[in-house]
Amino acid sequence: MASADEMKRSAARAAIACVRDGAIVGVGTGSTVNFFIEALATIKGRVDAAVSSSQATTLLLQAAGIRVLELNDVAELDLYVDGADEIDRQLRMIKGGGGALTGEKIVAAVARKFVCIADGSKLKERLGAFPLPVEVIPLARSFVGRELVKLGGSPAWRQGFVSDYGNLILDVHGLTIRDPVELEGRLNQIPGVVTNGLFARRPADLLLLGGADGVQTLSRQD
Repeated sequence: MASADEMKRSAARAAIACVRDGAIVGVGTGSTVNFFIEALATIKGRVDAAVSSSQATTLLLQAAGIRVLELNDVAELDLYVDGADEIDRQLRMIKGGGGALTGEKIVAAVARKFVCIADGSKLKERLGAFPLPVEVIPLARSFVGRELVKLGGSPAWRQGFVSDYGNLILDVHGLTIRDPVELEGRLNQIPGVVTNGLFARRPADLLLLGGADGVQTLSRQD
């Protein structure tokens, strides 16, 4: 039986088929994306450059010999490839377990196509079992926490973690997510919230799901 890493690697390798020659590729953050960077390095001569969603990813791309551009210098990305902590069949996601949700959300917004790579355990009928990360400015941590409790969540401060942008993460347990699009917008309206880990307003366009029997492809049209 295939291990979780083998399933992640197979999904990551399958995403290489989405990379066209001369592309500028947006690259996410996390363990599955690390396998994608490994695969991308094998075709780096065909790729113009990458735009990174985090400092950690930038270091990996540079170590692989892939040129990294600042997003501010790029008008549009052909493709964004990233993983997910959870994803449903409408390709809406919870992301941010690695704390890079703000960068990921910004880079995803610029891309024409968003490809999610994941192992089979990440596909869920409903989002919410995985705690929802909410990035907050430090001044607002306690206030935002109280507001999240009013919404039915149980927020836990991710102690010892600071985001690439100097912010804190609250991981919200126990939320009932009936309407991911509505909840994403509502959370972002709380003063002090930078963004949250619901990727529902801009879901993935394609899911490459690694499993024991190979890679399953799901599109939003499905």
